[in-house]
Amino acid sequence: MGKHLIVELWSRSPELLNDVEHIRESMLAAAEGGELTVLNIAMHAFAPHGVTGVMLLAESHLSIHTWPEYGYAAVDVFTCGGLPYKALEILSERLDAERTQIVELDRGVL
Repeated sequence: MGKHLIVELWSRSPELLNDVEHIRESMLAAAEGGELTVLNIAMHAFAPHGVTGVMLLAESHLSIHTWPEYGYAAVDVFTCGGLPYKALEILSERLDAERTQIVELDRGVL
């Protein structure tokens, strides 16, 4: 039914992980490059730092939770179509990832 990428991301530029507008634009670019259909997006900037973004997709969802003080972001890409690895590649580039760890789950096959 779907592919779920659970991603640990560490950025060389932790200030990007605290920029809610940059993250929003990065999520939109990732969705476009991954051929995903955006239905809605919700963003929240925490004080003094950290961002959460959730993008509702026709194909499922993309989410991010950041901890800039650690240069870290937790990302989920769950799709039943499109190009999830391409979306993740674009998001990783825009967040200046120095390292990622990915767990891939095939959903709906258990």
